[in-house]
Amino acid sequence: MKLLIVFSAALIFSFQNQDVLFAQDSVKTTIAILPFQYNGIDPVSIQTAESILRLEINKLSKLKIIPESTIKEKISKIDFTDNEQIIEAGKLIDANETLTCNLAALGEKIIVQYSLLNVLTGSKLLVDQITAMNVEDLEVVMKRVAKSVVEHESSKKVAEVGNIGESESIEPLRRSSTKNFGISFGYLYPQNGYDNGDRALTFDARFDYELEEYAVGTLIGIRKGFGTYLYGSYLFSKSDFCPYLGGGLGFHWVSHNSYNNGNNRGDGFEFSAHTGLRIFRTYNFQILINLEYNITLNDFKDNAIIFTIGIL
Repeated sequence: MKLLIVFSAALIFSFQNQDVLFAQDSVKTTIAILPFQYNGIDPVSIQTAESILRLEINKLSKLKIIPESTIKEKISKIDFTDNEQIIEAGKLIDANETLTCNLAALGEKIIVQYSLLNVLTGSKLLVDQITAMNVEDLEVVMKRVAKSVVEHESSKKVAEVGNIGESESIEPLRRSSTKNFGISFGYLYPQNGYDNGDRALTFDARFDYELEEYAVGTLIGIRKGFGTYLYGSYLFSKSDFCPYLGGGLGFHWVSHNSYNNGNNRGDGFEFSAHTGLRIFRTYNFQILINLEYNITLNDFKDNAIIFTIGIL
C-alpha cells in the first residue's frame, strides 16, 4: 500500500511538472526590434535591412515581434545608447527582450553592431558585431544577425550556407598560427628497462605550430638512442606564463648493451604524456620547461621520465 501511495504521488507530481513546462512553452517571448541607428548609410537601405531582419526572425522562431507602429508611437524619443532607457522603454511596450542595431559606414564596409537585452533582469543576452563588405551584402548579414538573436549565439557560431558574408568568402579559411623551432637539454630517468641504468643526458629539437589554445608539432630527440614523435598540447593561458598538457605518438630506438643474441628488439612505437610551462609566451621567443613520461613498446618494455629545459 505504501508503495502504491508513493507511486501515485510521484505520478501526480510528474503531471503537474508537465503542465508547468507546457505552460512555460506556450508563453511566447516578446521582442522589440528598436529603430536602427546609422551613420553614413542611406535611409532606404537601413529600412530595407530592418525589414529583412524582422522577416528572418519571424521565419526562424516563434518570437512575438512588437509592431513598428507601436514602437514609433510609444518610444520614439529615447537614447538608444543608454541601456537604462532601453530597458524602461521595453517595459513600457511589454517586451521581454530588446534588440538594438547600430550600422556605421567605414569606406565601403558597413560595421553592424547589435545588442540583445533582457528587460526583466537588465542583463545583456548578446553583444556582437559583423561586417558587411557593402550595402548589397547587408541582406546576408541581416540573416546572420537574425539567427544569432534567435539562438542567443555569436554570429560566428551560427554561420551556415546562406548567411556567409562576402568578407568571410574573401578571408582565408585557415587561421594563422605561430611557427616555432626549439632545442632542449635535460635528463632521462629510467623507470623500467634501459638496462637498469642511471639517468642519461638527452637532447631534443622540436618544430611546432602554436594556435591560441593548442600547439602541435614534431620532436626529434637523442634519448639513450634515437626517437621521434608527433605531439599535441593544450595551452591553458594566453599570458606569459602558460601551463600546458598533452601527449604524443612516435617511434623510439633505444640503445641497449645486450640484445640476448639478437632475440630482443630495442626499437618500437612510443606513447608519451607531457606537461610543462611556456614562459614569455607573448614574446617571439619562449623558455620551455617540459616533463614527460614515455612508454616504448619494445621487448625490453622501456619506460622513463624525461625532464628538459630549452628555448623556442
